[in-house]
Amino acid sequence: MRTGFIGIVGRPNVGKSTLMNSILGEKVAITADKPQTTRNTIRGIYTRLDENAGVQMVFIDTPGIHKPHSKLGSYMTESAIGTFKEVDVILFLVDSAMDKGPGDRYIIDMLQKVETPKIAVINKIDKMDPEVFRQIYESYEALGTFDAVCGTSALEGRNVESLIKTIEDFLEDGPMYFPADMITDHPERFIVSEIIREKILHYLNDEVPHGVAVEIESYREEEDITRIGAVIYCEKKSHKGIIIGSGGKKLKGIGKSARLEIEGLLGCKVFLELWVKVKENWRDSDFALSNFGYRD
Repeated sequence: MRTGFIGIVGRPNVGKSTLMNSILGEKVAITADKPQTTRNTIRGIYTRLDENAGVQMVFIDTPGIHKPHSKLGSYMTESAIGTFKEVDVILFLVDSAMDKGPGDRYIIDMLQKVETPKIAVINKIDKMDPEVFRQIYESYEALGTFDAVCGTSALEGRNVESLIKTIEDFLEDGPMYFPADMITDHPERFIVSEIIREKILHYLNDEVPHGVAVEIESYREEEDITRIGAVIYCEKKSHKGIIIGSGGKKLKGIGKSARLEIEGLLGCKVFLELWVKVKENWRDSDFALSNFGYRD
């Protein structure tokens, strides 16, 4: 059986989480049209059992690599870069030409020092003119940094199977790390907190989402219902009012949307209670970052 760990890296908002979800055929990582949605490294497990052999790929979806402006940002970038030498294959996701900004070049410079097999994945080809895609493809191929270059549309699932086969070529025989029916090693409480945060990202605009953290305070499984209590932390009193909304409408919308998805995840009825509290400048507090699971 071929097995291995695959790191998915790139700038914020290039579709790393969407790609992993598409590969797995299940939603493991939250997605939003806002950068820096992923804060932790998220592991997703792809297993295919063939008659005589098989493959198991453990994908590690990392936070977008960016110039940090807070301790949380530093943690996110460090955790992404830290995967470079801990995996068997690196997928470097891009969605535009190299000359569009310094972000991709910065990551490429780091990847050139890493001996791990690397695949450049040009994502969002559904939004690209074929000639633009060809130019981007050839520019990455000419670098000599990558062992393969692929084009995908993670959102539409285009060329995802082809990418899986390309990754498989770089894997070696090894042990099966997880049971065949397991798609993530994260506990349900973590996934629940991420679902709530995703709904906040969808409901809110501008700077507020980046200053939001979710903590599960209570999680009680009963015979026919799971009761969950969660606190949404924000950095300013004005943000608290925005999250709650007029007459509590926004918080109710977040809660209902999250509850419906959590019920689908857990396969049972869910009673979800949400509270909003202010914790000023928590993104620059070592204690708060540790409390919220962003630092050991």
